[in-house]
Amino acid sequence: MLGTYSYNEIFRKTIIAFGTLFNNIELRRQDEVMKVPLAYGPKQKFLARLDQNPDPTNKRVQITLPRLSFEISGIQYDSTRKVSPTQKIQFKSSNTKSKNAFMPVPYNINFELAIIAKNQDDGLQIVEQILPFFQPHYNLAVKLAPSIGETKDVPVVLQDLQYEDDYEGDFTSRRAIIYTFQFIAKTYLYGPITESKIIKKAQVDMYTSKDTTKAPRQVRYTATPTALTDQDGVAITTLSSPVDSDDQRLTVASASGIAQWDNIQVGNEVMRVTAVSGNDVTVIRAHNNTTASAHASAANVLKIDSADDALLDSDDDFGFNEIYSDFVDNKKYNPVSGADETIT
Repeated sequence: MLGTYSYNEIFRKTIIAFGTLFNNIELRRQDEVMKVPLAYGPKQKFLARLDQNPDPTNKRVQITLPRLSFEISGIQYDSTRKVSPTQKIQFKSSNTKSKNAFMPVPYNINFELAIIAKNQDDGLQIVEQILPFFQPHYNLAVKLAPSIGETKDVPVVLQDLQYEDDYEGDFTSRRAIIYTFQFIAKTYLYGPITESKIIKKAQVDMYTSKDTTKAPRQVRYTATPTALTDQDGVAITTLSSPVDSDDQRLTVASASGIAQWDNIQVGNEVMRVTAVSGNDVTVIRAHNNTTASAHASAANVLKIDSADDALLDSDDDFGFNEIYSDFVDNKKYNPVSGADETIT
């Protein structure tokens, strides 16, 4: 657990998302429009710059007002949003692998946003561009864990707004009007994200002896997932005539690819084949919990087979193929080689 490297950059992403809320604030004075600069850092840093006496010939070192600054002021665990710590979430990364992570842990990040202006009108223009959006929260959609495709809404809650007029000293001192906002961003932290193979086959060997190192397997039970509906969209034939919702017999253009006990699909309905005679196919309608419906002539007929089983994803609905096998060949399964080997 501790010591397992994991860095999902969640704090960094939350800080960037928070700052993005305020990076398009504008200030207008008659015909002049200016974008208010935004920077990460404590407001004391910028107030200290105001007190400096820069070289009047070098305008690059002079600080301009108004401006915005923000910083993190604290991080706390939020027990009110706690979920089961042992529950896992799973996301498919491929047809054979999935990514897993424990449920995220809720944390609150405290932010302090400061507006520093040299007159009241500038400061109030900025304040009125912020306050209407917080009632008292604003939701940010943040990709907290892109590797598992996890995007969450992070509420940013306005807690407090304070006003300060920092104007002391003689006529040479610069005035600074400060509005300080207190926010809480309710984010989530993810631990290590692991990748594992998707289990697509379960095999149980049964023995008549307790000495499983030498005893051969006698009976084997195998379960594999089977598709309930067509996955590849490949048609094997078409209907030669229309079919009502209660018809038990279909006439197809060619039944050469259809055998007894096959599952076929027309539209969204799955049917179980009970008999084939020439191009006439007798079926059980509404198989696999589908709904019987009428189908037009020339509708595609699809066959649900092993090709569809291979395309199943972990989040698809599926059934199971179950096989029981008996053996008398004095062999046992080797999990390393994946083959049945003779016992020596």
